[in-house]
This record gives sequence, C-alpha cells and structure tokens, in this order.
Amino acid sequence: MSWTNTKLIYLRELRDQLRDRRTLFTIVILPLLMYPLLAMVWCQMQQFLKERPSKVLIVGAEHLPAEPALLKEAIFSSIICTEMENGLLQLETKSKFDKLPASDVKSTAEREIAARLYDLVVYFPPDFAANLDRFRQEKNKVGEKNLQVADLDQAPQPEIFVDSASDSSRVAMSRVDLILRRWRETLVQQNLIQSDIPLGVARPFEVVNTDIAETFRRRAALWSKVLPFVVLIWALTGAFYPAVDLCAGEKERGTLETLLVSPAMRSEIVWGKLLTVTTFSMATSLLNLACMGLTGSLFFMQMAQQSSMMLDLGPPPLASLCWLAVAVVPISALFSALALAIAAFARSTKEGQYYLMPLLLISLPLMVLPLLPQVRLDLGFSLIPVTGMMLLLRALMEGQYFEALRYAPFVLGVTGLCCWLAIRWAVHQFNSESVLFRESERFGVGLWLRHLIRDRGDMPSPTEAIACGILLLVIRFVASFTIPMPTGFSHFVMTTVVVQIALIATPACLMAIMLTRKPRQTLLLQAPSFWLTLPAAAALAVLLHPTLMFLATGIREIYPLSNETLRALAPFEVMLREATLPQLLLLVAVTPAICEELAFRGFILSGLRRLGHKWTAIVICSVIFGVAHGLLQQSIAATIVGIVIGYIAVKTNSLLPAMAYHLVHNSLGVLIGRVDAELIANWPILDAVLLLSPDGGVEYRWNAMVIAGLCGALVLLWIKRLPYHPCAEERLQTALAQQTPLLRPATT
Repeated sequence: MSWTNTKLIYLRELRDQLRDRRTLFTIVILPLLMYPLLAMVWCQMQQFLKERPSKVLIVGAEHLPAEPALLKEAIFSSIICTEMENGLLQLETKSKFDKLPASDVKSTAEREIAARLYDLVVYFPPDFAANLDRFRQEKNKVGEKNLQVADLDQAPQPEIFVDSASDSSRVAMSRVDLILRRWRETLVQQNLIQSDIPLGVARPFEVVNTDIAETFRRRAALWSKVLPFVVLIWALTGAFYPAVDLCAGEKERGTLETLLVSPAMRSEIVWGKLLTVTTFSMATSLLNLACMGLTGSLFFMQMAQQSSMMLDLGPPPLASLCWLAVAVVPISALFSALALAIAAFARSTKEGQYYLMPLLLISLPLMVLPLLPQVRLDLGFSLIPVTGMMLLLRALMEGQYFEALRYAPFVLGVTGLCCWLAIRWAVHQFNSESVLFRESERFGVGLWLRHLIRDRGDMPSPTEAIACGILLLVIRFVASFTIPMPTGFSHFVMTTVVVQIALIATPACLMAIMLTRKPRQTLLLQAPSFWLTLPAAAALAVLLHPTLMFLATGIREIYPLSNETLRALAPFEVMLREATLPQLLLLVAVTPAICEELAFRGFILSGLRRLGHKWTAIVICSVIFGVAHGLLQQSIAATIVGIVIGYIAVKTNSLLPAMAYHLVHNSLGVLIGRVDAELIANWPILDAVLLLSPDGGVEYRWNAMVIAGLCGALVLLWIKRLPYHPCAEERLQTALAQQTPLLRPATT
C-alpha cells in the first residue's frame, strides 16, 4: 500500500469536507454556539422556575392531640415546620370528609386526588387523640418490660393517600412526610419526658459524616461520570455525517467512480477516507469538549457567586481533559471505521442516515452501562468495547492510576482489535462493487413473496440466514417469559423437548423447505467427505473438552454468577441430579445435538457461507449460537464451542460430524457432573485425569489437559489438511485473493 496515495486522497477528502457548509456548521459553529446558548437559556429559565404549593387536605384535624400541636391556625406548627416549608403547602382542614363514615374515606380520597382537587389527603381516624392518650396510660400501667409488640399495633394510625403516578402528589408526599416524622419525634420526646426517661434513650448516638475527599477529587468524580460520555457520543456523532458524505454523497455527485478508476488501490482509498472521517470525529469531540469545559467553568463560577450550594462544583481538572484528548484517538478511529463500512451500503445521504442509526442504538447501551454505580473497572468490563474505555477514563480522571494501569492493556487491546476488524470490514465493503453500486430496491409484500418462492436458490442467502438467526433469538426471548418454570423433572423434559424441536429445529427446517430448492443440501444432511471424520469429530470433542472446560472456568472467574442467579439455578441442579443418566444424556446431549445443529450449522451456516468467507460465516453463526444460550457465561463458552463445530461442518461438508462433536461434548459435561470422590477412588484411570476442586467440583489435571490439547491440535491439523468443498462464492473470493494486488479487479 502506498502511503503517498493515501495522503493525496486524505487531503482531497479533507478539502472537500471543509468546503461543505453543513460540515463546518456541525463541527465548528454548533459547539461554539450551543453550549453558551444552553447556559444562557438555563439562567433565564431559572427566573421563571418556582416551586408550586402542594394542595393537602387534612381530614380529622379535630381528632389531633392538643400537645404537641401539629396544626396551628390552618398551617403546620412552627415547632415542626419552617416558614418556607409552610409556604410550599396549601392546607385545608374542612371538607365533606368530616361527615363521611371511615369506610368511605379511601374511595372519596381517590376521587378527589384523581380530580386534581388535592395533591395529598392525610386522614386521622376518629378519637385519634383519645386513643393515643389511652395508649400512653396503658403503657404506663403495664410498664416498659411488659409492653408487647401487639400493643404497639393497636395504637391509632394516621393514613396518607397519595397518587404515585402524579409528580405533584409525590412532591406533596415528600413534603408532608418529613413534617409528620418531626411531629412523631416530638411526640416521642414528650412521652419520654412524661415517663421520666432521658431523651438520649430514643437517640443514643448521632452519626457524624466526615468527607475526606478534597475539592478537586470531588470535582473529578463528578466530571468523570459526564465528560467521557460526552466525548464518546460526540466522537460517534462527528463520524456520522462525513462517513455518509464520503460514501453516499460521492455516489450522488458521481465522483466515486472517478476515484475508483484512479491508480490508487481500494485499501488506499479506504485509508484516505478513514483518516478524513477520523479527523472530523476527533475535531468534533475535542471542540465540543473544549466548549463545554469553558462554558461549564463560567457557568459554575457564576452559580458559585449566587449560591453556596454550588461551591463544590467547578471546571473539570486539566488532567482530566488531557486524558480525554488522548482517549479520543482510538475511539474516533473505531467509530469512523464502523461508520464508513456501514455507509458504503447507502445509495443516498438520507439512506445513509437510516443505516447508521443501528450503530447509535448499539453504542448507546455500551456508553450508558458505565454510568451505573455498581459498574467498576475490572477484567470483565475491561473486555467490553466502548464500556471498558469509558471505565478506564473514569479511573484515570478520579486518580485511580494503579487500577487504570492494571487494566489498560486489556482495554487498549480490545479497542485495537475492534479497530482492526472494523477497518478490514470497511476495506472489504469497498472491494465489493455489488455493495457500492447495488441497484435500487423497491419493496412490496407481494413482490417480495414472489421473489422468495420463484427466485429461490439451491442454498439460502446470507440475508435469509441472518433472518433465521434473528427469528430464533426472538422466539427464545419470548419463550423465556411465556413458558413457566419447570416444577419437576417431567415438566423440565417436556419444556426442553418443546423448545428444541418446536422452537429451534422446526423454524429452520421449514425455512430450508420453503426458501431453498435443495433443503437436504442446505441442512448438510449428507454423508461426510470422509467417514473417518465422524469418529475423529467425537475424539476431538473428548480431547478439547479439558481445554474448553478450563476456558469456561476462566469465564466464570471473569464474569461471576450473581447470588440471585445461583439461587435460581439451584432447583435445576437438584432436578438434574434426581434424573437417571440415560434420561439426562437423551435430554441434554442427544436432543440439542440434533435440533441445534440443524438450525445453526445447517440452515444459518449454509446461508452465511455465501458471503464468500468461511471464517466470517463460522464466527457470525457461532455468535448467534452463543447468544441463543441464556446466561452471558454460557453464551461466551458456547460461541467458542460453536466455532470448533462450525469449522468441522465446513471442512467435512456434513452435519453428522458436527452432531457427533456436539453429542460427545454435552455428554462429557453430564458425566463430569456425576463424578465424585468415591467414583474416582474406584476407578484409578479417573484419578489420573480428574481431581476434586476445593469447592466440591471436578477439574481436569494440568498434565491431562495439556496432553489432550496437543492431541486435539493434531486432530484439527488433520481435518485442516482434508480436501475442502467451498461454495461458489468462496471459490470466487479465493480466486480474487490469489491475484496480484495490481491486477486485482473489483468483485461483481
């Protein structure tokens, strides 16, 4: 690749973008104007914002005790309520409630609140003061030692009627509840004085809060939750418009063809456009960060002069801004590569905006996740793209340098890997003219149905394979909420069989019959290329099981199961222990090996292989297979297992070896669960392979795992050397890849 050509393309695209007034407005003008205007509008709005008094009805005010007084002249007593608090409450004590029986108070209060006549109704039962006084007298008679809890329950109880769906009612509730608590505390103090008990008995100690955080650390903690999100969201937004304009915009202007016929290679064109999009993404993010920091500094300085409550706030520390400026480089590169690859599909600017919306919807949850208080930087979260970077920035801004240094290699490694994959995807998109210059599509239900039936091919298309995968995931999601939890083993058997046959295998088989001309070939229901691969797949499952079990244990260490999940899984473990071994093997090993392989390595993998890249098809199919499993830990482990099974299915051109691997793998999981100390003692060969872990589980010995792993690698190497049966699209891509770069034409 010539970096001179890349530089020329980069400068050309940069000049074109700088000539575009819309780009300049989005990147430069908008940040310069938006934040000062927002701060100005906020300051103006503060003059109009005021708290509205809450309308509160006090029913049974005449039943209140005289001392301590709750009400005085239709407002709360000044002993328990300040003048400002009374100003926020509009009390009424006379109403039609006074003539109602106690049984009708609730229904009437509901109607009054629903009609917006009152925000809150406080009801004191008849003879509230007399009952309270009688309770005091009874308490004094029986003495403190003989007072029972049941006696306290007999004390008269006031009742508050509130509409939790109404903001004004909730606000009124918070205001009145605070005052009633003070009144109750005053009442308790009065009872203690009458009983000659020191007031300190009711409140033996006071908790003193001492904040050890310095001012700059409090500011850093506040800004560390805001600024990383702002930087990342603007880096993503800043990559959107240039990516769409450099792909769809050039198609509309007819300049993309000129660029493609130039001596520059497609990869050089992609790198030039990628550097341009990254430049604008970084500029947008940094300019927004600078404008927000400057406006925030001026705004908080002004607020600090007006109110002492804002003293803890202030401009972000300079070190935080430096860390954000460094982190914006890899994040902008990642978002720019993704946006460029997706924008290559678009034929117009409007269509490009539609295509980029899913990228925003996927990125937002990853950006919001670090904002949760229980999410901290650890090994598990550092391996999640975008989320790990936000947590790393948060740790650096809060001064937790040891934690940041500890997990920085994982965060940077994952971000770099995602950048590399996104760039490869963008290059692949530009190498395919069927993507860049696809024909205009008109969608109609009738036309679409006729196309599905009349123009169906021998194998499913990648779109149909993805649709099948999404359909299975949606069915599984709905079934997890609609199918009741098994109450016994028979119920568990019925649920598992229904899910496997009706919800996984049947949709895939029906789609193979309806959408393809060769369903048996689509589902790979044919003899393997070499029958020896059938026992080899079973042996490979045995040899790789220790390594995969070790990886599964490591995944559970990185992402441990919560206590709630362990409690939810406990009944299933008991249920499975009560089943006989043949029943368990038939249910957990045989049924999934048939049904899941028909769906995932059958229909979905066959359709994805028409992308022309077998490993891309295997990885996508394995990810769908992993997501179909319930728990995150299961999904990651299942994805790894799915990659091995998918490779076997592709190399053998048959589903039988894949089923054999799946069957043996699941069977070993069942058998390992039945191993205990007595069985190991009775079978010396098991003692040479297995050992009991401290928590009562069973693990493979290190020497057995290493030997088995090496033997498994040899089996995989033998399978790799077997003749390969690529599909037409894979043969085409292989032929293109073997051509010299200078003679490489674009695919059609």
